[in-house]
Amino acid sequence: MSLIRPEAAAALVQWRDALIGAVLAGLGLWWALAARGILGWVGWALLPIGLLLLWVGIRRARFHSGRGGLGVVTVDESAVAWMGPFHGGALSLAELDRLELDPTLQPPVWRLTAPGEPPLEIPVNAEGADALFDAFAQLPGLDTPKMLAELRGGAQAPVTIWQKSRPRLH
Repeated sequence: MSLIRPEAAAALVQWRDALIGAVLAGLGLWWALAARGILGWVGWALLPIGLLLLWVGIRRARFHSGRGGLGVVTVDESAVAWMGPFHGGALSLAELDRLELDPTLQPPVWRLTAPGEPPLEIPVNAEGADALFDAFAQLPGLDTPKMLAELRGGAQAPVTIWQKSRPRLH
């Protein structure tokens, strides 16, 4: 018998990084202002670490889209793989040409496109899809706030989140 409802436990897991960051920042601030000597200096060092973890944790929690979707996502050394009940695939992020969010499908999907490969469509609520946040963060020039806004914004048509820049020919 669990003392915590499953919904509350899921919310705690979703926001765990932000909660840990808030606790560390609070502890660091308390030590920095109240303690003397070495503990005060440790508090000043702990404060920005906690604030950074809080900031990253909030962004990661906003990316979370639930569970129970079709398939399983794995990210291994910048290679994204999705294994679904009927099909799947894998792409290297180095080969990725375009990242789209298609909210017209149920559930919405991330569409990863690479030259010469069929698009890889990953449901946003697939098991392990939270790992895509860190994978997508590796893409050069990715606008993370735009990605989070589009994910929560209820767009009515597919949206390009990121596209590889092409070298200009003179």
